[in-house]
Amino acid sequence: MALDAPDRRLIAYTLDRPLPPIMPAPVRRDWMDASPQGFAYRCLPLTIANSHGWVLLGESTFDAVWNGGDQPGDIEITVIGDAVSPPVSHFGAGILTFHVSALLRTPPGFNLWVSGPPNAPKDGIAPLSGVVETDWAPMTFTMNWRFTRPHHSVRFTAGEPVCFFFPVPRDLVMAMQPETRALAEDPALHAAHHGWRQSRNGFNAALKQAGSEAQAQGWQRHYHRGLAPTGESAVHGHATKVQARPFPS
Repeated sequence: MALDAPDRRLIAYTLDRPLPPIMPAPVRRDWMDASPQGFAYRCLPLTIANSHGWVLLGESTFDAVWNGGDQPGDIEITVIGDAVSPPVSHFGAGILTFHVSALLRTPPGFNLWVSGPPNAPKDGIAPLSGVVETDWAPMTFTMNWRFTRPHHSVRFTAGEPVCFFFPVPRDLVMAMQPETRALAEDPALHAAHHGWRQSRNGFNAALKQAGSEAQAQGWQRHYHRGLAPTGESAVHGHATKVQARPFPS
């Protein structure tokens, strides 16, 4: 590491077993693949969020059912095939818990945002989110999902992402200074916004006209290209994809 270079290492320490399957988060989603002509992938904020970190893959296939009670025994877990790091019912309250069998360490001042894979809804159960101070804690963390209704069988398959995480500066939210202003106070932004709004309204109207240029284009690409409707480029840079680096095996 170069002298005085910022520390950007995300270290996964192995514990009493090899590193569990952790990989750069994928862009693709089944429901996005199934959208007409894959239109969901035109939404750049969605695709950036999908791959904005790493995923931990489950290692067992299992079915789980919650009977609606608040005790740990009120979740029944049935493993199908090999039981490799299956989840447990530890907390009660309809919460299913995956243990993360690695100790993750971020640079000083960085936390990990931990949740389920974004834009990947799962029927009957939802991921819980947490922010973990992984720059100092010698403890591992768990990934938890909570059932959204009782008596509904939920299946996780081996190789399915069960945990998603990415680093965030610890003081970022608290350091931000919220303000409220009238848009007219920034004439350039005011003009750019209204230019975009007129362009969008005109484009949407033209989509309904047979043989129009808008129908031929299908969708406006200004944001995807990092351009304002007037042609100005994004001032602070623009990304059309995020690709996390893999952990060495």
